[in-house]
Formats: sequence, C-alpha cells, structure tokens
Amino acid sequence: MNAKKILAKGYLWLLLAILYTPILIIAIFSFTETKVLGNWTGFSLKLYTNLFDGGMSNSLMSAIQNTIIIALVASSIATVLGSVAAIGIYNLKNRQRQAVNFLNNIPLINPDIITGISLFLLFVALGISQGYTTVILAHVTFCTPYVVLSVMPRLTGMNPNIYEAALDLGATPFQALRKVIIPEIKPGIISGFILSFTLSIDDFAVSLFTKGNIGLETLSTYIYSDARKGGLTPELRPLSTIIFVTVLVLLIIINRRSAKQAKAKV
Repeated sequence: MNAKKILAKGYLWLLLAILYTPILIIAIFSFTETKVLGNWTGFSLKLYTNLFDGGMSNSLMSAIQNTIIIALVASSIATVLGSVAAIGIYNLKNRQRQAVNFLNNIPLINPDIITGISLFLLFVALGISQGYTTVILAHVTFCTPYVVLSVMPRLTGMNPNIYEAALDLGATPFQALRKVIIPEIKPGIISGFILSFTLSIDDFAVSLFTKGNIGLETLSTYIYSDARKGGLTPELRPLSTIIFVTVLVLLIIINRRSAKQAKAKV
C-alpha cells in the first residue's frame, strides 16, 4: 500500500471520527444519570425508563409529540405533492424540464434562515395565525423539493414504453399510473418520505420563525430554549441516541432493499 492510499484512508477515518464521535459520546453518557455531560456516575438505564414511564417534563413530552405529528403530516403531504410534481416534470419537454428542475433545486441550497424569514413574512402578510398550520405548511414547502429529487431518478431510469404499452392494452391513464408508474417509482417515493420525515424532525430555523408565540415547541426549538437556560435536560441524551439508531436502521434497510432490487434486475 503506497503513501497516497494510506493518507486517503487516514483522512477518511479522521473525517468519520469527527462526524460520529460527538454522537458516540452522547450515546455513552445516555447510560448514566449525571446531569452534566462528561461526568460518569455509573451505569444506569434510568434516563431511558424516564422516556417511557412519564418521568420526563411535560414540556419535553409535548415537544416530542408536536415534532412527530408535524413530521408525519408534513412528510406525507410533501410525498404526495413531490411524487405528482416529479411525474409532471418528467413529462415536460427537455428545456422545460431543465428549467423546472433548476427552480426545484433552488430551495435545496437556499439557507434555512432565508426560507424561515420568507415564510414568516408571507404568513404575516396573509394574516395567517402562526401555529400548527403554519409550521406544517412551512415543512411541506422545504420537504417537497427533496421528494422530487428522490423520485426523478426512478422516472428517468424507467422504460418509457411500459406506460404506452399499458394504454395500448386498454388501461386508462389513471390505471396505468397506479399499476405501472407508481410501482416503478415506489422506492423513490419511500426514500423521499423518509428523507422528508428526517428533515422535518431535524429542522430548527424554519420552525422557529413559523411557530408563533402560542407556546408551540418542537424538539429542536425546545433544545434551543433549554440550552439558553444554561444546560440540557438529561433525557435528551437517550432520546437523541434512539433517534440516531432508528434513522441508521432505516437507512440500512433501504440500502439492502435497493441492493437486492438492483441484483434482481441484473
């Protein structure tokens, strides 16, 4: 092994260590009762039991419920809108498709704070009271382009003749869409939903600007408020660990399914 390969592998492992060491530290200290991160007081599952037996504060439990509800509703709506939009974009002419894809990519690289401020000003201008509705609408807004981005590769990799063949065999356009197109793009739809759900849970800036002053808190805004008080609720450590492990398991399942489907096609 030459020096270039050693440096490349060393750089890769260093990068992975920088990315995952903080998560590993949180996971380790989720198994102790200490309130101060870094102060090990002995192995304990009390913080985990507090998550499931009502030992958490009502405000944290409410933030978790709000986060899950908003993420499920917003990602479901975004998945439907994004999938339909992707099919529409795919059927446009080449130049129109490129133009719409360009417009779709702008929200992906647009800073979250700009999106949050823009939506805040829009809701104020329209006189919409801020709360659950505005947060869900905001999350749908920034999640939908990611669904389009997930579904489009499945459409471009699909045989374009199978839809026409279904119509020639007597299927209606809706039947061809339901029985031909949707099964072909289903992996992209699932990936788009999971990505939207994860982004919604993770979002902070957009939620902060659109939640209003009615006391609505999501997990990210709760953590921000908690940190400003000078510390973090200990139960956030096991909660963060569970979320990370759940996302990791989902990604492993999706990757294995994609690999099996790729092998089946070959």
